[in-house]
Amino acid sequence: MYWQTTRFRLSLTRPLVMGIVNVTPDSFSDGGRHGTPAQAMAWCDQLVGEGADILDIGGESTRPGGRAPDLDEELRRVLPVVRHAVALGRPVSVDTSRPEVMAEAIAAGADIVNDVRALRRPGALAVLADAPDTGVCLMHMRGEPETMQQHTAYDDVVHDVALDLGQRMREVVDAGVRIERIALDPGIGFAKTAEQNWELMRRQRELCAIGRPLLVGWSRKSSLGLLTGRPVHDRLGASVAAAVAAACLGASVVRVHDVAATVDALKVAAAAGLVGG
Repeated sequence: MYWQTTRFRLSLTRPLVMGIVNVTPDSFSDGGRHGTPAQAMAWCDQLVGEGADILDIGGESTRPGGRAPDLDEELRRVLPVVRHAVALGRPVSVDTSRPEVMAEAIAAGADIVNDVRALRRPGALAVLADAPDTGVCLMHMRGEPETMQQHTAYDDVVHDVALDLGQRMREVVDAGVRIERIALDPGIGFAKTAEQNWELMRRQRELCAIGRPLLVGWSRKSSLGLLTGRPVHDRLGASVAAAVAAACLGASVVRVHDVAATVDALKVAAAAGLVGG
C-alpha cells in the first residue's frame, strides 16, 4: 500500500511519523509555543532534524471550545510556514477545513490536506477533486469541535466509525479523488469518550480492514491524562507508548508532538520485528 501526495508517493512499509506544527495561540497542548510564523518555521526545521517523515501545519485549534480564527488570520498563520516547509524535503500537510486555505496551501506546494471535517464544508471536496495528486486525510468526527462531546452515543463505536469512514471515502472517490490519495483517521478524542478511544485502539485492525492507510493521533490527549493522572505537558511516555501501540496494530502514520522520542521508539519496535523498519 502507498499514499499518493502532490510530490511524494509515500511507501508505507514502515510507520511514518507526522510532526505537529500548531501555528496557534490556543492549541490544547502547545498553544502559543509556535504561534508566530517565524517560531513555526524554526519548529519545522527542528522536527525534520528529529526525523519527522511529514510536517502537519495547522492554524486553527480544534480543541473542545476552541475559537476558529477568521479566514485572513488562518491564511496569515499558515501560508508562510507552508512555503518554508516545502523547501525542507519532506511531505507537507495542511491541517484545515476551509476550502480557501486548502487551495492556497496547495498552490504554495502543500502535499496533503488533513481535514478533521472530512471535506464536508461547502467547496472543500471540489478543491481536492481539482488537485490531481494532492493527498487527503479524512477524519471521523460528529458535530463541531465546540459541540462534539455531545455526540458520543454509538451502538458500537468501532463498527460505526468504520462504517462512517468507509461511506465518506466512497463519496470522496465518487467526486473524483483517486483512492490512492486517501488516508483515514478515526478521530481519537473527537466525539468519543475515553473508553471509546481505547476500544478504537483495541480493535484498530477492524479500521485497517477498510483498505486505506490509517493515520492515528493520540499525542498528549485527555484519554492519556485520565489513564495516567498526568497533566498535558507530562504525557510524553504515554504518548510514545500510544503511538507505538497504534503502529503495532496497523497504523500507517502516527501524528505526534514529540517526534524524536517517537522515532526512537519505533526503531526499537522495528528491531523487535513488531513493525516494519
